[in-house]
Amino acid sequence: MSKTKTAFFCQQCGYESAKWLGKCPACGAWNTFAEEVRATGKTTQITWRGTEGDSKPVAVQDIAAGTISRMPSHDTELDRVLGGGIVPGSLVLLGGEPGIGKSTLMLQLALQLAGKVLYVSGEESSQQIKMRANRLAPQAPDNTWILCETDIDKIFLQAKELQPDLLIIDSIQTLTAASLDSVAGSIGQVRHCAGELLRYAKQTQVPMFLVGHITKEGALAGPKVLEHMVDTVLQFEGDARLMYRLLRTTKNRFGSTDELGIYEMTATGLRPVSNPSEVLISQRDAAVSGVSIGATLEGNRPLLIEIQALVSPAAYGTPQRTATGLDSRRLNMLLAVLEKRTGLPLGARDVFVNLAGGVRIDDPALDLAVCVAILSSLHEVSISERLCFAAEVGLGGEVRAVNRLDSRIAEAARLGYEAIYVSKYNKGLPPAHDKIAIRPFGLLPEVFGDLFG
Repeated sequence: MSKTKTAFFCQQCGYESAKWLGKCPACGAWNTFAEEVRATGKTTQITWRGTEGDSKPVAVQDIAAGTISRMPSHDTELDRVLGGGIVPGSLVLLGGEPGIGKSTLMLQLALQLAGKVLYVSGEESSQQIKMRANRLAPQAPDNTWILCETDIDKIFLQAKELQPDLLIIDSIQTLTAASLDSVAGSIGQVRHCAGELLRYAKQTQVPMFLVGHITKEGALAGPKVLEHMVDTVLQFEGDARLMYRLLRTTKNRFGSTDELGIYEMTATGLRPVSNPSEVLISQRDAAVSGVSIGATLEGNRPLLIEIQALVSPAAYGTPQRTATGLDSRRLNMLLAVLEKRTGLPLGARDVFVNLAGGVRIDDPALDLAVCVAILSSLHEVSISERLCFAAEVGLGGEVRAVNRLDSRIAEAARLGYEAIYVSKYNKGLPPAHDKIAIRPFGLLPEVFGDLFG
């Protein structure tokens, strides 16, 4: 019988030490080391593995290059984020806050996929999953199998018998292996179970989705090596009190990390939003001051988003600057530019800026739209809802060029906007467009003069 060996692991980053340390040398966190069992006399009973040692090195010139065959998920937003579909043998990690809709998204994927799906839940009972399935699909297909289990050996045994086309684990923090004595969710258990799932996916070519918890700081819980092991890391974002959700990619070995998926949470599940403007632009019966439309890019996807600004006298002497969805430091810079270069009296006024839809955008191309919305609110003059803006603002008050302006112009023209304000310094700026007027300017006062006279 082998001797039990223990080690100390950082619960933040997974750093291993032979003794307890107050501060982690890797991530700098304090009091995060916990003792865990490294090995015991128990042996795992995983039965899916093939013959050991049958892999041989192959010269790179002898490897046949081919296109990756993907499995369609029948979810346009998920396919967009994954790069065109689900890759056989891929390991996808989905993270998000509690109650954001991770389990709903995964069960919805299982119910609408054409192949056989094994949905493994370590957090809910089969009756709870059935209640959600009845809400998502009243006539549930016969291709989805539910397994409420946390023992990884038993999961592999059932997967070997069922031979699924897709395996979903909800969640990775609930799995345990008999070869380790540590509790579920510990660094050792998460790392070991993720490693076994990775081998299963690569050897059987069965794609797999892992649902992961996140910490209070918003990062994926567990060791950082978990994100390195998987092929794709998806982040499900949004306010649980609002109806819209955003699906982003932070890592993707089979596609771009610049794509964005948008969903609407309804009573019957998550509805993919094909036209993001219906989310990011409010519908009004009358014109309102302090509102402008900015043309931005989220990855490769052009979006038109509504900028809302409110400027009012400071009631308590110290003016407030509050930005929701924007970088507050960027807002402070734009306010300084407006006061210095255009003479706007903003020093003794509260300024609040908000992006409609509850999203967060860091694109500097929204600078001009933010400045125009602030001026509109200050003078109580509304802007035509058929105008949009796409330009960065420099410290000298100049209107600077932005990248991929043609995509922004095309999206604004598709949505029926009459004119778009851009920088005249954009290279390759088209002189005209058959569906939308292009108005180039070089300085902020020129833009304000054209808009407000």
